[in-house]
Amino acid sequence: MTEQELAQLLPKDLHNQQLEANVHPPDWTNPTPSGNYNLVVIGAGTAGLVTAAGAAGLGAKVALIERELMGGDCLNVGCVPSKGVIRAARVAATVRDAKPFGVNLSEEDSSFDFGKAMERMRRLRAKISPNDSAKRFEEFGIDVFFGQGSFVDDNTITVTTATGSVTNLNFKKAVIASGARASAPPIPGLDTIDYLTNETLFALTELPKRFGIVGSGPIGSEMAQSFARFGSEVFLFERSDHILPREDEDAAAIVQKQFEHDGVKLLFNSKDMQLGPTEDGKIRVTVAQNGQTSNTIVDQLLVAVGRAPNIDGLNLEAVNVNYNQAGVEVNDNLQTTNPRIFAAGDVCSKYKFTHAADFQARIVIQNALFAFGPFGRKKASNLIIPWATYTSPEIAHVGSYEAEAKQAGIEIDTYIQHFNEVDRAILEGQDEGFVKVHTRRGTDEIVGATIVAENAGDLISEITLAMTNGLGLSKIGSTIHPYPTQAEAIRKLGDQYSRTRLTPFIKSLFKKWLSWTR
Repeated sequence: MTEQELAQLLPKDLHNQQLEANVHPPDWTNPTPSGNYNLVVIGAGTAGLVTAAGAAGLGAKVALIERELMGGDCLNVGCVPSKGVIRAARVAATVRDAKPFGVNLSEEDSSFDFGKAMERMRRLRAKISPNDSAKRFEEFGIDVFFGQGSFVDDNTITVTTATGSVTNLNFKKAVIASGARASAPPIPGLDTIDYLTNETLFALTELPKRFGIVGSGPIGSEMAQSFARFGSEVFLFERSDHILPREDEDAAAIVQKQFEHDGVKLLFNSKDMQLGPTEDGKIRVTVAQNGQTSNTIVDQLLVAVGRAPNIDGLNLEAVNVNYNQAGVEVNDNLQTTNPRIFAAGDVCSKYKFTHAADFQARIVIQNALFAFGPFGRKKASNLIIPWATYTSPEIAHVGSYEAEAKQAGIEIDTYIQHFNEVDRAILEGQDEGFVKVHTRRGTDEIVGATIVAENAGDLISEITLAMTNGLGLSKIGSTIHPYPTQAEAIRKLGDQYSRTRLTPFIKSLFKKWLSWTR
């Protein structure tokens, strides 16, 4: 691995050594390939691992190539470490806000140890890493190769190791699952400073006193709130006029209110950004806001905007695979412009989520190995993909937003249940938020939904299940939910829909019937 790749494994403590031993063993010897592979998979992130394991489990002969760390972004620099950090921040906030619950702590009792929290994250990441390890996938019967995969022709991929040795792999079908990485946005002066991305953030062992974050998308927002709760003075720079600009505005407003409570300094409409070092080794951030120029000095800067597909070195031109800045081009069957080569995950998908990569991989297995011509093919467009941003409260979404439905010409009815009318949410002190569901006009068919709640990521699955299986909002309303739970908010929406069916005419019929039977 290069020095940049090794930076993902800093500090070089016992936990990161254990992680490395699992996901890129220093003493690993690439196997000797024998014969033709049914499937050669480039990239051992979620899409690649699921593809390789699923195909091998069904009897295919599979080779898996990874040039960096197995587990990809999710395990090493994404979902797993970030949620470890977020959990520590939530505990810190719970302690800080414990007084209304009758818990009185002194300032000394409620002090926060950032180094300890990050050590916990590294320990738990290492504990999870055997699931994505080279040894485990070797035990599945998969030939695991570490090195740069590169296409030679429609039958051959070469693997070049760090020492320069080259191995040829012959394939019947191939899958590009090489993922994406943080990329440098065109900010003047960015090349003059030492900045952080998600790939280096989790190597921190000391809490920045003043922490700047560029971009209030999911990564920027999650980390801004977390580091503010740890005790950093956080400055969040956003070009628009509110956080999480791609989410439901009403939901984002509730999260923004909590950010203000947590002490995040929100610098909206930050345009014409310029960066540069100060004489004492800090970072100067200059932005124009509403015609005024402001300067902010920070100790560390996280750049949480910009992603680029990992297509370097693949030699896609040799096999006529089209690609652009967004990634590899695929059709609805996740097939590239070369019919023998497929792609899945962040390298080709607009949905940059682990769970999306997982289910795209399942489509690839079917279409690459078991489809015959047009028969037996699965379509990526049939996937109903939810997602969540793990701020406090969380925002979770599935299906269409109101504006998207309107743009698609779908007339909708909207039902909202606020958590300040849900008993469990009130008792938990988590009554800021709502469930919002859009249905096709005049029906209970769910078109989309947004939830903002402390555990919205868990709650959204009930709605996703309903949409996937064609269950309407009335079916949710007729399903018994245990009381008291926050999920009762979703059931209450079913009741709201049912009440719309009680028209004046139906009501008059009921009244006559009851009068006659009295």
